Amino acid sequence: MKFKFVLLLLIAAGISVQAQTKMAYINSSTIMDQLPEAQDAQKQLDALTADWQGELTKMGNEIRQKMDDYDSRKLIMSDKRRAEVEKELQDLDKKLVDYRNQKFGTGGEMFSKQNELMKPIQEKIFKAVKDVADEEGYDYVVDRSSSTLLLYASSKNDLTQKVLAKLQQK
Repeated sequence: MKFKFVLLLLIAAGISVQAQTKMAYINSSTIMDQLPEAQDAQKQLDALTADWQGELTKMGNEIRQKMDDYDSRKLIMSDKRRAEVEKELQDLDKKLVDYRNQKFGTGGEMFSKQNELMKPIQEKIFKAVKDVADEEGYDYVVDRSSSTLLLYASSKNDLTQKVLAKLQQK
């Protein structure tokens, strides 16, 4: 009997504590899509990506052309010349892979540029989220567009538009 009373007391205390916690969510993808600074940064990143992809395509085409030329002539080449051309093709392929890694690899220029352009915007968004959460009395705010598992969220707890309004005030 005493155990049941303690259990009921713990459940009631848990409900009481849970009722005091306010939680809301935002959709950072929506905010990023509507924030002019984020759109400008994304355009800059897209332009860089297009330039670098163009260079990769050019390099790939050069390798393909040289490979086709090699394939059509390898039977009439001397062993020494064939080895030289194969080495040249391997070097070109390595150059392409190195360029791709330099631009798009982990810690590459794309990662650095994205961090450089987006970090100030993300900090601005986080500050606006904190301000709105403080003003509205929320204890937790989660991002619905991230990998956080959010099985249900009532739209009355969506702070996305309030965060956007806060960002547009500044």
